[in-house]
Parts: sequence; C-alpha cells; structure tokens
Amino acid sequence: MKTIIPVLLLLSLGGCVVRTAANVATMPVRAGAKVVDWTTTSQAEADRNRGRRDRKAEERQRKEQRKAEREARKQAEQAQQP
Repeated sequence: MKTIIPVLLLLSLGGCVVRTAANVATMPVRAGAKVVDWTTTSQAEADRNRGRRDRKAEERQRKEQRKAEREARKQAEQAQQP
C-alpha cells in the first residue's frame, strides 16, 4: 500500500511534467506568432480602417460644404439689404 500511493502520484504528475515541458518548448513560437500578429495588418483590418478613414473624410467634406452654404446665404442676405 505504501508503494502504490507514490507510484500513482508519479504517474499523475508525469502528465503535468510533460504538459509543462511542451508549453515551455512552444512558448517562443507562440510569442513570435503573437508579435507577428501585432505588427501586421490583416486584409479585414485594412478594409475596416480604410472604410473608417473614408467615412471621416466624407463627414469633414459635408461639414465644410454646409459651412460654405451658410456663408453664401449669409453673404446673399447681406447683399440684398439696402
């Protein structure tokens, strides 16, 4: 009985040791992959960023156009006043 418990513990810990060794061995590969993921832009991200940039540019253009129209109306009103 005394020898069975240590053997069972060793067997159960063996899986943990193997798993830990595998995690340690693959850690640099995972870290490298994460760095590459952080430094590169996927096509979906590029499309999303381009769309956001285009929408902001269109909004700026609309605001400038409304401002120019207000100024034109204001000048037209001032020109009509005697």
